[in-house]
Amino acid sequence: MSRGGALPVAILSIEGTNCHRELAVALAGVGATPEVVHLKQFEGRDVTAAERRRLSDYRALFLPGGFSGGDYVRAGAILAARVRAAIGPELETYLNAGGFLVGICNGFQVLTELGLLPGRAGRWLGPPEAALMPNESGHFECRPTFLRWEGGNFAPLRGVAPGRLLYAPSGHGEGRLFLSGNTEARLLDLAAAGQLPFRWVDPNGEPAGYPWNPNGSPLNAAGLTNPEGNVIGLMPHPERGFFRLQEPDWTRRGVGDGAGGGRWFFETIVRHLERADA
Repeated sequence: MSRGGALPVAILSIEGTNCHRELAVALAGVGATPEVVHLKQFEGRDVTAAERRRLSDYRALFLPGGFSGGDYVRAGAILAARVRAAIGPELETYLNAGGFLVGICNGFQVLTELGLLPGRAGRWLGPPEAALMPNESGHFECRPTFLRWEGGNFAPLRGVAPGRLLYAPSGHGEGRLFLSGNTEARLLDLAAAGQLPFRWVDPNGEPAGYPWNPNGSPLNAAGLTNPEGNVIGLMPHPERGFFRLQEPDWTRRGVGDGAGGGRWFFETIVRHLERADA
């Protein structure tokens, strides 16, 4: 990597992304060196030579939450179209070389629009095969939610026994996951292939409907990975549960070591990439 020191990671931004600062705090808190990078810096458009960035400068690329492009057309569509046009070939090269890509909330929406999730083995950008539709409730859902690790091919968590709970609050209006064809049948196939890493559950770790599944996604699907396990999308926000003080029950149960459930998610990614580079 040309940017030395602790693990360099980029957080992609354009007009409308608004969760990049929380994400940067979380990544720095587990020892990475995050940098918020505007898409134009990767594209090399209207920037100086000193501002120019390349994907190969970074070990991982994060797509944060927000309302990129104002969510006009549909959520994530504008940023996806701009990524495809500006850095599509470079992104494919980056992923082929083992780069890591994480999309959270609006970032997950972008990854589906790019055709990267659920994806096909050996293929990268393509036509969309998934969509994140308006929530079943018909309105924006901002509430405490929990995930359960289901096992699978998400590289940082391979070998971790299923069942780990993760507190990750939700804040989205379009999070109901649908896939081309029969959604439930395809989700079952993806689960068998290890591409359904997290499901919505109640605080006891049991599958539950609304409000613990805030959007009505079939099979309580809360995220997807690609077949290779180096691209993941999550609908909730683990960065909003990074500190224990962000969890709703901290006044009753105390703050412990101060770490919230979301810290585990970022820490496993950064430690995995550090080991891979050692």
